[in-house]
Amino acid sequence: MNKCPKHPLEKVMESRIAIIDGAMGTTIRTYGMTEADIRGTRFADAKKGLLNNGDLFSLTQPKMICDIHRRFLEAGADIIETNTFGATSIAQSEFFVDDPRERGGRKDPEFYQKVIEDKFLGDLAFDINEQSARQCREWADHVSNDTSRQRFVAGALGPLTVSLSNSPDADDPGFRVVTFDQVKTAYAQEVRGLIAGGVDLLLVETIFDSLNAKAALVAIREVLDEQGKQIPIMISAAVGRGGETMISAQTTEAFWNAVKHVKPLSVGLNCSLGPDLMYPFLEELAEKADVAVSSYPNAGLPNPLSETGFDFGPKDMAGYLGDFARAGLINIAGGCCGNTPEHIAAIAKALEGQPPRKFGASAEEFASQVNAGSRA
Repeated sequence: MNKCPKHPLEKVMESRIAIIDGAMGTTIRTYGMTEADIRGTRFADAKKGLLNNGDLFSLTQPKMICDIHRRFLEAGADIIETNTFGATSIAQSEFFVDDPRERGGRKDPEFYQKVIEDKFLGDLAFDINEQSARQCREWADHVSNDTSRQRFVAGALGPLTVSLSNSPDADDPGFRVVTFDQVKTAYAQEVRGLIAGGVDLLLVETIFDSLNAKAALVAIREVLDEQGKQIPIMISAAVGRGGETMISAQTTEAFWNAVKHVKPLSVGLNCSLGPDLMYPFLEELAEKADVAVSSYPNAGLPNPLSETGFDFGPKDMAGYLGDFARAGLINIAGGCCGNTPEHIAAIAKALEGQPPRKFGASAEEFASQVNAGSRA
């Protein structure tokens, strides 16, 4: 892919660390929504429970979703993400299509071809993406005008509920439930909705399976070519304890080598096991990548006794992200699961005045930055 002309966000990142928002799902739960709230009138007759399908709130509870965007923006976010983590026809089919395994069958490419061709699911995916993007756009522009500081909308493309890299059948390792073209088609439906809603950026995030991400990146390229548009791409992976993507098991360096041809605006790590365990893998990525590096980790591991359901509070996250900044590792910082607007406000305050990582820094320059951070 050809790199887009310098984007306004790239200019921001040359002078300071940009802030991305926190966890939509975690924050939604603080509003006490019920099954009736998420169904509204549009989905009143749905056969399955929908409360875990948070993307639908963009259609049935837009005031709440807009309020969440407002709170993250007022907390200091430069970038807010659309509420579209699972807004593909493939992901939405989990909530609206009977599971053939309940009748002794299995999910396979034939099943997912019907999903891809289902008009209800296709229209639903487009509507969620377009409306969520419009909600973000409205509030990003509103806060930009009020503060005279540009804010950006990132169209979020999540990892899907299926894998192109692995077989779910131990007796048939060559079996895949879905094809590359089917995944690409689902992502293309999503991208069209996000673009129609007015996003500034396209964010392929929480990558567990690099082949799924490849399908998303191909879909983005094809839709952008089809529409004659240029929209920067951000890429972010989730890694395990060994620093590998969790399904395709690529190391951090291998993951970067697999996606760098896209020439993204940024590459980074999100979600994962929390900031304390992310550090060495982020350090490796920051050394290898020649583009901006992002980090928005979970607020630690899940903890049902915690107010947010995760270990780390705002002060904890601010401390860890501050360490990343002082080590010269990041250009974009924020939080994933467990991070509320209060977490993002603390992170933004901790990073204020911290210099951003240099783009395209050589290994020697990077080492110099790390050493300087260690002495600080």
